[in-house]
Amino acid sequence: MTIRPTQREDIPALQSVLDDTGLFPRDLLPDMLGGFLSDHDSHDLWLTCETEGKAVGFCYATPEQLAEGTWNMLAIAVLPSEQDKGCGAAITRHLEADLKARGHRILIAETSGTDPFAQARAFYRRNGYAEEARIRDFWAAGDDKIVFWKAL
Repeated sequence: MTIRPTQREDIPALQSVLDDTGLFPRDLLPDMLGGFLSDHDSHDLWLTCETEGKAVGFCYATPEQLAEGTWNMLAIAVLPSEQDKGCGAAITRHLEADLKARGHRILIAETSGTDPFAQARAFYRRNGYAEEARIRDFWAAGDDKIVFWKAL
């Protein structure tokens, strides 16, 4: 398993990750990655988990505006067939170490409070994130926003 910066060649495989996880529509990925891939001054971070030469997962993080040293992991996804093999945890640890080395302080992750996101919430807890906030009915009526927090 290798964790590395995402490359343009990873897009088709990562779109398959999106198809299989339903995280967000695959068509959004090229534009979301565009700035990171073309602008060396981009503040975004995209990391890919590769096993046996194939991209099987990714994470995306960006600095929080108007905050000092605070980052938000906006997306993390791993092919269902590769889940529970350590890829998600490895990507997260790599991201945390990278941000800490750059002098940043905090990483947050936001998710839904609904039952389909129970696995995501459990993942954050297992990886040392504390549930810091709950905003009721944020995403929709009955769908709370849960904010997880971790000091780097």
